[in-house]
Amino acid sequence: MIQDMTSGGASVEETLYLWASGLGSAKERIVPLFTQKRVAASACAFLDVLIGNEPRKTGWMRAEAAGDPGPWRQQALLGRGHWDADALRDVVREHVVEHLGTEDGVLVIDETGFLKKGQASCGVGRQYTGSAGKITNCQIGVFATYVSARGHAFVDRALYLPKDWTSNRERLKQTHVPDDVVFATKPALASMMIERSIEAGVPFRCVAADSVYGVGDVERTLRRAGIGYVLGVRGNHWFGSWATSPLIAGEAKDIAANLPEQAWCRLSAGSGTKGKRLYDWAYLPLAGLDAEEFDCPIAGPWTRGLLIRRNIADGDLACFTTWCPKGTTLQELVNVEGTRWRIEECFETAKNEFGLDHNETRSWHGWHRHVSLVMLAYAVMASVRYQANSLKSKKTLHRTRQSLSAGPYRKSGVSS
Repeated sequence: MIQDMTSGGASVEETLYLWASGLGSAKERIVPLFTQKRVAASACAFLDVLIGNEPRKTGWMRAEAAGDPGPWRQQALLGRGHWDADALRDVVREHVVEHLGTEDGVLVIDETGFLKKGQASCGVGRQYTGSAGKITNCQIGVFATYVSARGHAFVDRALYLPKDWTSNRERLKQTHVPDDVVFATKPALASMMIERSIEAGVPFRCVAADSVYGVGDVERTLRRAGIGYVLGVRGNHWFGSWATSPLIAGEAKDIAANLPEQAWCRLSAGSGTKGKRLYDWAYLPLAGLDAEEFDCPIAGPWTRGLLIRRNIADGDLACFTTWCPKGTTLQELVNVEGTRWRIEECFETAKNEFGLDHNETRSWHGWHRHVSLVMLAYAVMASVRYQANSLKSKKTLHRTRQSLSAGPYRKSGVSS
């Protein structure tokens, strides 16, 4: 990771200093969460190992890297210790906002699977996960990632409990699920995370999510808060307009099929590993409402619309329901939708580099503690990367100014 950050940017020494100071600051933030010094020391050692170069972050490997004789301290930290994982989540969120927060940030919601064997781990069951691309035995975690021009990192998480878990009190008791936890759909979990972010003052103007979260709870939460969204919907989702000419009514896929070619515009949804992610886009504003009509705190007219993305290669369609202040441009909506791939990047890096899916505990507390510690490690990395890139920008600007100021004199010296 250090090599990636130093390539053409900050020096190795500068990056190591940023890592040391960033990690030290993170440890200072979390130490007050623990009532015992030895537990706090275990948490700090856990963080060191997550950021280390070990390819897998199993309990024995973490213990070996931390210099422990066995994994018992690691297990105690995640299981028997008395500390609040939600308080750690709040520390992570504060860290992300402090280092990456901007007024035009986007909150991205998505889920990922944790493949498991057996039936003892909290929330495990046969369910679909995009991580495997099929129905398999796994846990599902719903996550919120904050995305801005400065970077991206997780700010919240929730373990999804299927109904066959929440209806079995004995099973919940065995995995130490709190008594007040009841069944909640994934959109309901997402809504709770959005509300927590709003209450904490996280600066974001829009939310992006896929079709799991495209209608219902999430929409209502965001409209009441005066926050825009670009949320995926299925092709058979029905859209209707009023006060448009001509009137629009029908399923999203049928509306898209009947659009004239001039309705489409080729735009980039951001840069990917292979360059600009170009698609054809169409946007249909469907209805306008004044903020006062739905108690929105942001005054002025808002527009409900349908955004459609068409793959250039095969014509595959993706549809989105949108909500934004009137006058929002198509490119702005495309930019919001384009942030969704950042959470996929978070999942991939967190699993490959920080052991997000290497949790060996079976309890509710163990899952949330492990995941929250990984989130903190990721947040430290994201803030260090932003600072390293800032140093690169400053150096480039400095060299450019030097070149501009020295250039004429050097030319005159050569020609004389």
